[in-house]
Amino acid sequence: MTPRAARYSNGVVVSADVPRSSRRRAVLIGVVVVGVVGVLAGIAVVLYVLYTLPLPQSFDDPTRLALELQSARGDTFAMRGVSHGQPVRLDSVPRHLPDAFVAMEDRRFFSHGGVDARGTLRAAIRNLSSGAAEQGGSTITQQLVKNSFLTPEKTLLRKAQEALLAVWLESRSTKDEILEHYLDTIYLGAGAYGVDAASRRYFAKPAAEVTLAEAALLAALAPAPSRLAPTRNPDAARERAALVLDAMVDQGFITTPQAQEAKRAPAQLARAPVEAVAFGHVADWAASQARALLAGTSGDFVVRTTIEAPLQRLANRVVAAALAGVSDQYLVSEAALVALRPDGRVVALVGGRDHATSQFNRATQAKRQPGSVFKLFVYLSALEAGMRPTDTIEDAPITIGDWSPENYAGRYLGPISLGRAFARSSNVAAVRLQERVGRDRIVELAKRMGLSSEIESHPSLALGTVEATLLEVTAAFAAVRAHAERVEPWVVRSVETAGGATFGSPRRSLRGATWSREDSLELLSGVVRRGTGRAATLDVPSYGKTGTTQSYRDAWFVGFADDLIVGVWVGNDDGTPTNGMTGGRLPTTIWHDFMEVALGDPALLLEADDDEIRAVGDDEILMGVPSMVDTATFRIDGTRVKLEGVDGLTGRHATRMERYIGGREITCRHTAGERYRCEVDGWDLSKVVLFNGGGRVTADASGDLVDAEAKARREGRGVWGDG
Repeated sequence: MTPRAARYSNGVVVSADVPRSSRRRAVLIGVVVVGVVGVLAGIAVVLYVLYTLPLPQSFDDPTRLALELQSARGDTFAMRGVSHGQPVRLDSVPRHLPDAFVAMEDRRFFSHGGVDARGTLRAAIRNLSSGAAEQGGSTITQQLVKNSFLTPEKTLLRKAQEALLAVWLESRSTKDEILEHYLDTIYLGAGAYGVDAASRRYFAKPAAEVTLAEAALLAALAPAPSRLAPTRNPDAARERAALVLDAMVDQGFITTPQAQEAKRAPAQLARAPVEAVAFGHVADWAASQARALLAGTSGDFVVRTTIEAPLQRLANRVVAAALAGVSDQYLVSEAALVALRPDGRVVALVGGRDHATSQFNRATQAKRQPGSVFKLFVYLSALEAGMRPTDTIEDAPITIGDWSPENYAGRYLGPISLGRAFARSSNVAAVRLQERVGRDRIVELAKRMGLSSEIESHPSLALGTVEATLLEVTAAFAAVRAHAERVEPWVVRSVETAGGATFGSPRRSLRGATWSREDSLELLSGVVRRGTGRAATLDVPSYGKTGTTQSYRDAWFVGFADDLIVGVWVGNDDGTPTNGMTGGRLPTTIWHDFMEVALGDPALLLEADDDEIRAVGDDEILMGVPSMVDTATFRIDGTRVKLEGVDGLTGRHATRMERYIGGREITCRHTAGERYRCEVDGWDLSKVVLFNGGGRVTADASGDLVDAEAKARREGRGVWGDG
């Protein structure tokens, strides 16, 4: 029988009598093939997602270290670093703490398997309707995965990796374990990671003691910790905390009356959301000293310092007032002050006129020529050699080689006593004495007393052409006050952990000086009684020395009265000349005004007035996701931002920096010009860049940034490991 055939319009003839079983078999084979292809494609996608999981990040965070800095009296005056607190367990914290996070961040946490399809779909619809990424749809498990294993880049591939790891984590851990780890690692602003660290930072109590209102405030910070941190934006933080309470009511975690009571009595910060302006530079320096003492140890520490808060505030007030009064007249832009006790304790330190504008510490970092202050070492060498203040020196022109020093105003008195020559700060007498004593002996004494720079024995040595920091020079005067060969300045009494362990460094015992105490005091008192430092006269015996460098670039007064040794420097960061500023003018006035109050009526050493405290919110703040130019330069909403203290790099270093930021929002505080101090999730970006060798410090970088670069050098990171 001839099979029937059907002819279609395209001319193809097909059989009309193919058995049904054959057709079913063909369909089944097709379905199997499609299924296998689909499964293989799915496996390929999963394998690709797994294959592209990121290796450890190219940029690392600096040592995880949190420092609470306290004054000699025990008051906290600053916080530095990042805190992680203590691990929490759900059975050791009030139930309303985890409930607050679940209600606000992942209401179906206890029912989904790591990924909440409904929540993701709802977030997608909301974002599409608003035209912006208002909701992320990530579960608590996904957030934990992202914070623990992934970079924060916002790509479809990264979301797929996040979802896959979340499902895997849910299969390996209990819900309680996931929630505990999430509460331990989430960033909640102000350098606090985890609910315990945040509770201690904001409320000065462990997480086990937080109230319902406090728990709501902590949960409110999760989506935008920098923007909502109560230390920066207390009103916005409390508004969102009220939303958290409403969500807890909706989820049945608390009752409406409980929420209303918490709203009527919102969480209060244990510490005011401000930092005293006076403590900026000394806080940075004390923190760097504590880090050196800890030698890379991580954790949360209390740093007990030698700083006497009333003196610190007084020093800041006096320096600011003095500069405001004459800075334009004398073309002076900066000043610094250091106050020590005879054993080297630093009780006050001002590193510049405004820490918010510049973190560079002119008391500990700036090496300047001390001018005639250096004559101290010349005359002490003479005393060591057996000379006396009553001995005679010729105050007359002198020539050494082709160099002829001159006295100020060109006046010469002929034969005069060493005491009178020192008081009048005679240049020619100091040079003549230097040649008599021997330059090498003077260099050796200056090094013995703490000057760290290389000192060459040029003929101009006696006129202070070497370089030294204000702290070093002031410590040398402290040695004269203590009649010791050397006094080492120190600011950290101890560094203590929450468990009571204490880190400390032994103080060097003072070895007696080899010059006559009475003769050294006679020289220094003569400067104040009848010499260039008469403006330093107090009601108690005062001792000191003025110093002025060539072209009036630097002006100094360093001296002591009673048990307080104080050094003052005035000048310009770029070394430009001032308008006739000498050590006997503004530096001596600052010294006198500080000493008069510090040694006078204790009632005058009051706490700072309100105008001496700057709320963090008063600074110009920029927030947003940056677009990179180099590792230290980027734009936020069209504004060019340059990281404070960093010269950036391009190329792969910038790529690694961009990958590190990964689309996260950064917060930047304006300092000066285009310069900003920026942070991401509590990490100081300037420090992160330098710690990873992604840039180099600028000449005016603060001490903590110099330390970060030094560590990168030692470990061969980034540019320091490029060969």
